[in-house]
Amino acid sequence: MASSGESSETSESFLRKRRGDPLVLDNTAHDSCSDTKRDEHSSKYEKKVGVLVQRGSFWLTRIVLLRSIAFIYLVAFTVAYNQNKQLIGEKGLMPCKDYLRSVKRYVGGKIDLSALSYTPSILWFMDWSDMDANLDLIALAGMALSGLVLFLGSANMVIMGTLWILYHSIVNVGQLWYSFGWESQLLETGFLGIFLCPLWSLSQMPRRCPTSIISVWTFRWLIVRIMLGAGLIKIRGDRCWTDLTCMDYHYETQPVPNPMSYYMHRSPWWFHRFETLSNHFIELIVPFFTFMGRRMCMINGALQILFQVVLIISGNLSFLNWLTIVPSLACFDDSALAFLFRRSGNVRQTLLKIQTEEAEGLKTPPTKGMLIRRVLNVSLGVLIAYLSIPVLMNLLSSRQMMNTSFEPLRIVNTYGAFGSITKERTEVVFQGTLSLNHTAEDVVWEEYEFICKPGALDRRPCLISPYHYRLDWLMWFAAFQTYEQSEWVIHIAGRLLANDSTILSLMAHNPFQDREKPRWIRGEHFRYKFTRPGSNSAAQGKWWARKRIGPYFPPVNLDGLRNYFQSRNWPLPTGD
Repeated sequence: MASSGESSETSESFLRKRRGDPLVLDNTAHDSCSDTKRDEHSSKYEKKVGVLVQRGSFWLTRIVLLRSIAFIYLVAFTVAYNQNKQLIGEKGLMPCKDYLRSVKRYVGGKIDLSALSYTPSILWFMDWSDMDANLDLIALAGMALSGLVLFLGSANMVIMGTLWILYHSIVNVGQLWYSFGWESQLLETGFLGIFLCPLWSLSQMPRRCPTSIISVWTFRWLIVRIMLGAGLIKIRGDRCWTDLTCMDYHYETQPVPNPMSYYMHRSPWWFHRFETLSNHFIELIVPFFTFMGRRMCMINGALQILFQVVLIISGNLSFLNWLTIVPSLACFDDSALAFLFRRSGNVRQTLLKIQTEEAEGLKTPPTKGMLIRRVLNVSLGVLIAYLSIPVLMNLLSSRQMMNTSFEPLRIVNTYGAFGSITKERTEVVFQGTLSLNHTAEDVVWEEYEFICKPGALDRRPCLISPYHYRLDWLMWFAAFQTYEQSEWVIHIAGRLLANDSTILSLMAHNPFQDREKPRWIRGEHFRYKFTRPGSNSAAQGKWWARKRIGPYFPPVNLDGLRNYFQSRNWPLPTGD
């Protein structure tokens, strides 16, 4: 008969199996045969780490979240480095130096707490004599730090906090060019990322700083708010979302279509109805799965990621959809994400060691630093809960606002997308001529091409996501406004008259390159539609068909724009 000690040992082993605990956690004496079997068993587990990884821990989740946030930061800072000088630099369309000066005057002429709270940015403390260099320095520093985190799969609070401050410094002086919801969403996501990390350590799995469940839930709360905000703004906004016809128009009229948009637009009517119903289900029902236990929470995460992948495939929506995947990853624990680390030997071994110690009750007693960290995590939870109050009130309001911040640091924000759908696509096309008389019968107008927005009928829609051309995106808005509402369009026209290289670097084709400057520039307004696959136009290689609506702005020259530019304190372009 077995002794009571043996019976107890057997029972403990059995209970560990039932709990899913790894057999290698046993450190009691065994005969040589048992040791051999155990070694073989351990070897099998080494090859299939998913069997060993326990539920409810988030060591691997943290690595995935940090790398994902770093990737989005890297894209965002790269966009900033390539486009900031043209948009908000010394010779940009809306120089940030002028903006900072206007803020300084507004708050009393001093760079103090009032200025910082109105426009949080480290640019206040930098040398304004070369703002282009400042913008480049911020962007390059952001690219370097985010690239480091992406490579290492780890970070500390100092690095993540620095990234957050650097991007804040750009967004808050970016004016119109940084006025979109994904900027606030990246800032909120980046802020939450700070609290995933230890203060100093760059270890992927810092033993004394396990991933806080509070931190994990702040990400989950973010994805819930993002999706509910997007879903509610739709059913409260455009009637086409309730009569299920919005997807009949969306692919053709979205800001920057991609090649797949062309084909998805021609899907059967019943498929568009299915898409709209699925959208409502994903945005209005699925987020509540987050609060229904581990399995339902993972289903929510999987569906949200799948939904964002579909959106990435069907259009160029900047890094918005890639960014929205990030908080969805917090729906998965180590057990669910272990398959991503099959080839990461060091991570696997460290995780197994941590699990072994926890299962055997060998956890390190909490140090003073660990206790402080717990207080910090609780404080984070309280802060997010407090700042969520106006956001929740906004979600419940019949006058819901989307993509709004209620405090200058944009820690907790409201979100939403496509609350209304445009039913027709219109485009502004810049045209120039060398003719002295723009009314002459023989005048020849030549067209400029933007990098990504529709222009030439035979040019294939671009595929750029998660990269983003900010000017192309703003031109979509300008097309259903007037040039009086979008004065920067006339600013562009003046720059084109001077063959200004700063603005031309944001365009794909300058018909007057290596020629004399155009004498007149005009803006023409067109209605664009996708050609039908198989039609004569499509057979000729045309993706678009267009019909002229009329002039967007009349022909202008530099002399005629002189007073217009002076009244707005814009320097009159002279060319390079």
